[in-house]
Amino acid sequence: MPRRIRRNSPGRATAVALEAGERLRIVNHLGQQVVDTWAHIQGDIHECLSMEHCRDKLYKLFFEVGDVLISNRRRPLFQITADTSPGRHDTLCAACDARSYAALGLGDDHPNCSANYRRLLGEAVTVPCPWNLFMDIPVDADGRLSDRPSAAGPGDFVELRALTGLVVVCSPCPQELIPISGVGRPVRGVLWQRLQTGDEGSPALHPTSDCKEVGA
Repeated sequence: MPRRIRRNSPGRATAVALEAGERLRIVNHLGQQVVDTWAHIQGDIHECLSMEHCRDKLYKLFFEVGDVLISNRRRPLFQITADTSPGRHDTLCAACDARSYAALGLGDDHPNCSANYRRLLGEAVTVPCPWNLFMDIPVDADGRLSDRPSAAGPGDFVELRALTGLVVVCSPCPQELIPISGVGRPVRGVLWQRLQTGDEGSPALHPTSDCKEVGA
């Protein structure tokens, strides 16, 4: 299979299937965009990437190149093989949803990552805690969290190597009131590149738009 570039449009989510050994690059091509990211075992919606199990296994809040991330059944799902960003990817915060935006005064019909996830995987499913790529939520000395604009620059990417058959879901976060994706910047899309073993090189920034997307 040749390399393929796919684009996540602003505020929309998409999914890609990976076989064991394939790699996926998630490219922040305009910089600073936070990306809610999930992964499931192919054919089993109930086995998914689990932030709490990964933190327990790795005993850290922020994952790094070489780390193997696991499911809620402790199965290895993928390894982080590259990260050209500053490496701050939040593992604590839940996906935004209608009620979180209503609490901020933005209305309960605001586009959100939880709704995008459910439109892809089923309205009845419980939304797991995402891996919030490029989202910088530092933990202070007193244990409090704070929000920082993402430090990811244009073209920064995270690359993942599947260790089993997976479906990966990605939703560029539409949060615009809290400046996690930069101050005064609109929601941007991201690029995906699927790679086979031995397929190197940087993704071009002119994607095709042949993937199924959902969202507002």
